[in-house]
Amino acid sequence: MPSHARARRGGVISGTVGVVGELLITVGVLLGLFVVWQLWWTDVEAVAAHREIVSELTFAPAPEKVATEHHEEPPVAEQPPFGATFATFYVPRWGTGYEEPITQGVNKKQILDPKGIGHYPDTQMPGELGNFAIAGHRTTFGKPFARVDELQAGDPLVVRTADTWYVYRVTSHQIVYPREYDVVSPVPNTPFGDPNVKRDNRYITLTACHPRFSARQRFVVHGTLAYWSPVSEGTPKELVDAGVKVTVGSSSTANGAS
Repeated sequence: MPSHARARRGGVISGTVGVVGELLITVGVLLGLFVVWQLWWTDVEAVAAHREIVSELTFAPAPEKVATEHHEEPPVAEQPPFGATFATFYVPRWGTGYEEPITQGVNKKQILDPKGIGHYPDTQMPGELGNFAIAGHRTTFGKPFARVDELQAGDPLVVRTADTWYVYRVTSHQIVYPREYDVVSPVPNTPFGDPNVKRDNRYITLTACHPRFSARQRFVVHGTLAYWSPVSEGTPKELVDAGVKVTVGSSSTANGAS
């Protein structure tokens, strides 16, 4: 092959390699920006959105004292319409600033991404005999259940509606596949919808994707109701002692120690 032909061919190959290299760099940059958006910016936006949702709840303030524990049958609210935020959630183990809204529905694009924690509509309401089951992201979009795997038996899980506090305590956890829907049955891990299964307790169930950055399985935490208290009587001891900040229904940013 003549030297000028070889030079021309080498130039073409070199140019092609250069173009491909530039395209790969561009794709790499775009992927990097997508990762930044997915893992960081969605959190920034979602955290701000969740705070705004909580601030817009028209809940009455709780008196600045420890609420009395009630063990009789608790009040139970009606199921809200899809998309309605009806409660807030507190977990002392997850920090003093953890306060997340709970909204009816578990649709990813409409509820879990923009609004945080979602309530499975075909499960019971807080305090109701059966299973109050909720879902949340473990990564991205505010990741309200990021630390779900850190929960331990006995940890308090506190739900507040407009008028009532419900204090649950963790009893167990399990890892399942998405098709194993019986974890949110009225009696967890019994056939969902089986009329022969009697509701025997007041449960709470948390579900989140597992492992992190994957939807292959679900990390599930179960708990049972320890007691309830009217909001008009104060704030649960578990929140006051831990210095958990309760902003809903209050111009103050804290109940108890900071």
